[in-house]
Amino acid sequence: MTELLYWAVTLGFVAVFASVAFAGWRLAVGPSLADRIVALDMMTVAIVAFCGLAAIRSGDSTFLDVALVLALVGFLATVALARFAERQVLRREDAENQP
Repeated sequence: MTELLYWAVTLGFVAVFASVAFAGWRLAVGPSLADRIVALDMMTVAIVAFCGLAAIRSGDSTFLDVALVLALVGFLATVALARFAERQVLRREDAENQP
């Protein structure tokens, strides 16, 4: 691994750790359910990026398989949580409209 690639991957790890920390803060503090869903999705994307960086650093392609599966699971979880949030809003609107 060249020195430039080493430092680029190291900087990538720092950026991923920072994004997970900020997304974790938004997940804990977020004032609405939508903020928490987006923060969870952001954490999933950052962990997928971490797996990609780990694959580059170690030279092992197994991390890419893990990243692919995690990306698929994260996408399905985001869709499921978005549908849950939508149904929650619709139930609230129905309750307000009934006499």
